[in-house]
Amino acid sequence: MLMIRLARFGAKKKPSYRVVVIDKERARDSRAVEIVGTYHPIVKPTQVLLKHDRIAHWMSQGAQPSDTVARLLRKNPAPAAA
Repeated sequence: MLMIRLARFGAKKKPSYRVVVIDKERARDSRAVEIVGTYHPIVKPTQVLLKHDRIAHWMSQGAQPSDTVARLLRKNPAPAAA
């Protein structure tokens, strides 16, 4: 089963995260199927960049977002199509 979850990167006490599509059984920072966004919690204001079209694609394929990624998706909805 595929999950959409965070993978931690960055230096000690300066985390940055990638939003990745990865197999549920793999380790947190192992090789991902695809990187679909980034999250930088230390920067003020918090910086969240998501590829909403790719996330929607993977969710249609059966990927489940983690609780944290689901919260990021709710707080940062996809921009309305023009």
